[in-house]
Amino acid sequence: MADQAAALSTVLGADSELVVASAWLHDIGYSPSLVSTGFHPLDGARYLRDVERADELLCSLVAHHTGALVEADERGLRDELAGEFALPPEPLLDALTYSDLTTGPDGSRLTVEERLSEILDRYGPDDLVHRAITRSSPALRGTVRTVEKRRANAR
Repeated sequence: MADQAAALSTVLGADSELVVASAWLHDIGYSPSLVSTGFHPLDGARYLRDVERADELLCSLVAHHTGALVEADERGLRDELAGEFALPPEPLLDALTYSDLTTGPDGSRLTVEERLSEILDRYGPDDLVHRAITRSSPALRGTVRTVEKRRANAR
């Protein structure tokens, strides 16, 4: 995923390193020793903020990646997430989300449709992740299209 983010350097300019770092760290909240709420964007961002004293913008990117507000809503954590971590600038969040939605769990390159299908297949229809991805899919697809247009225009 970090390679996908690095490939966006022509679009991101000076913010490229920040987005690449957030790509490396975006799923840190899955680490069993960091689980607090069970919601990996929030758990990871809290760890980065409270323990590592990481840059505020980096923490916000981790907290809000890939439709996190919708999943936080499904978990009853929306106010907590939004209250603790401000939304990062849209171009940076879009780049991180694009990188996540075009990279499979094994690091392979995927289309957004393949990635969304992979997530939905991994989580059953009764799972809140499945519901959140279903709800956020139109916006997630739009984010990928937006970043693809930015890349095309930057060439």
